[in-house]
Amino acid sequence: MSGPSRSSGPSRSSDALSSARDERVSKGGGEERAAYRDRDRDPIIETRDLTRDFRVRDGLRRKQIRAVDAMTFTVGAGSAVGYIGANGAGKSTTIKMLTGILVPTSGEVRTCGLRPVEDRRRLAREVGVVFGQRSQLWWDLPVRESFGILAAIHGLDAARERARTDELVDRLEMGEFLATPVRQLSLGQRMRAEVAAALLHSPRLVILDEPTIGLDVLSKQRLREFLVEERREHGTTLLLTTHDMGDIERLCDRVLVVDHGRLAYDGTLPGLSAKVGAQRVLVVDLAEPGEDLTGIPGTQHLASEAQGLQQRLAFDAEQTTAARVLAAVSARADVRDLSIEEPDIEDVVRRLYSGSPWRGRATDTGGSAG
Repeated sequence: MSGPSRSSGPSRSSDALSSARDERVSKGGGEERAAYRDRDRDPIIETRDLTRDFRVRDGLRRKQIRAVDAMTFTVGAGSAVGYIGANGAGKSTTIKMLTGILVPTSGEVRTCGLRPVEDRRRLAREVGVVFGQRSQLWWDLPVRESFGILAAIHGLDAARERARTDELVDRLEMGEFLATPVRQLSLGQRMRAEVAAALLHSPRLVILDEPTIGLDVLSKQRLREFLVEERREHGTTLLLTTHDMGDIERLCDRVLVVDHGRLAYDGTLPGLSAKVGAQRVLVVDLAEPGEDLTGIPGTQHLASEAQGLQQRLAFDAEQTTAARVLAAVSARADVRDLSIEEPDIEDVVRRLYSGSPWRGRATDTGGSAG
């Protein structure tokens, strides 16, 4: 496993990152200091004032857009961090700088102790990436052959390739489609193969960009369970970007919320819930039109549609349960069907700034953030 270069000792930028860590550890109360010490031990990702500007055409002129603005954070080895924000918040740009695809305009970044741009070839051995909407597999080749090509690219010997492939095939239940061309796989099968491909060389860091997008409930559950096991058994560090709060809740012990290129929140998921509320929305279809279901304890009536046949009620999952709300609804009306909506990332960001746990769903009448 490759490590940082030893040729010339610590660089000035490495000293700057170390100083930033020391400064963070020295601040705050005892619990906060302990959390930072644990987070900064053997850091896998370190950034300090990381910034990236783009110049875009605006009519006859070109203007400067700041996609990432002075981002500073650290991710410790073996942790699982959700990196979330609305579309256009700067997530993809950050990931491209972490992996050496983009050069920062200013600031410092280290990934697995390496400089992403200068050490990009070595970094590829330490990092695996999964893009939910893009494939790293060969479309017309069987899955097994794609794995063989990737193993050769990463320089795995035959014994290591065979052992790791067998492990992943068994744990991800891929035996039935190993000989199938990628283009013939279902979405759930392809995502299992994509995750296996990213983990084939046993990277220290895995970056997952929308890994469960488009998957059915069972496929999501299988993939989440596997990632939890991978982290536990191999100490793999996970950095997850997603619009599915279920992914964050089941996989991550820390959340970074980015908004307009700036870090808006860095902490635990319960801490984020305390700020924005653990809001859920109960969508109730009634057997016949009825009055608005207002006044139910622990809820806020959001909307009534189709002459009252469908009604939406928001509730805080930390204050009450869907079962209690449904019982109260059933006592007042004949329920034909129901569903529960979890908040999406845009809602979380809006509520983080509004200070109101109900504001996102209750006042949003337009499309999602771009």
